[in-house]
Amino acid sequence: MNRRNLLATFAAAAVARAQRPQHNEWKPKLGVLGQYTPANVAFAKEAGFKNMILEATPRSTLDAASITDEAAQKARATIAEAGLSVSAFQATQNHIAPEPDRRARDNQYFVKVIELAGKMGVPHVGTASGKDPAKPFQQQIDEIVRVYNEKYFPACEKHRVRILWEPWPEGPNLATGPVGFEALFKAFDNSPYVGLQYDPSHLVRQFMDPIQAARDFVDKIYDVHLKDTEIEWHVLRRVGINPPNRAQWWRYRLPGLGSMDWAAFFTVLQDAGYQGAMSVEHEDPLYGAPNRNGPDFSQDFKTGFLMARRYLQQYVP
Repeated sequence: MNRRNLLATFAAAAVARAQRPQHNEWKPKLGVLGQYTPANVAFAKEAGFKNMILEATPRSTLDAASITDEAAQKARATIAEAGLSVSAFQATQNHIAPEPDRRARDNQYFVKVIELAGKMGVPHVGTASGKDPAKPFQQQIDEIVRVYNEKYFPACEKHRVRILWEPWPEGPNLATGPVGFEALFKAFDNSPYVGLQYDPSHLVRQFMDPIQAARDFVDKIYDVHLKDTEIEWHVLRRVGINPPNRAQWWRYRLPGLGSMDWAAFFTVLQDAGYQGAMSVEHEDPLYGAPNRNGPDFSQDFKTGFLMARRYLQQYVP
């Protein structure tokens, strides 16, 4: 290679470096999921978390059907004074329940959740898509689209709230993985009012690929649950996925204690420039879940959150 070619090569390399996007330190907000109480907010702040996902189901502390405007604003102020954000409410109803009375109740309550999110400045509501197993798949998709357009999207537009689907397979849900994601997003024609609240643990226990699914739908991910799934292979190899004795062959764990490849998952989010929140959904039976007494976090439950934060700090400053 002569001097002219060498200089041209250096110049081309310099241009390529200049065009390469700059990657700053990745700092999504790390949070916890749970009920709103002043004690839980204080714990999240003291433990170094920056975000919360708050339960807004019936009979929770943020029951959308009974909470007063005064109580909602007081909660909002308490959270703001602690320097925390709230990325989402959590409220799972069956939006297309086959029973007319139940569907009406669920639809009415969910509208109230959207309205409460607007009052408290919460941008997202995490839920399941809705499900009616007696109907064919595409007919369920069409019914979900109709109900959302008629019942929910006017409130979403007014209050600037987006509905997010969590891939929870036991719930009233079609958005449990790529097939459901694809069908729903296609049917909604890229509506700005729907997206994903991505929880990779649910895909792990369904033997799906949570990394590829995240890569394929990363532009639809607006909120993240951080939870792991441990596959107990010594049990599974004996009983299979439908055990005749109902043996438990999987269990939820804190991040890092299951089968999830967190480095690969976070790389997908970093590559896409994801800057949303990521909150620990603690359901690890070794650290107090699911046996919680009352809305305040118990001491062993808090220990679980601290264990998760310690592990996640290698990826999230």
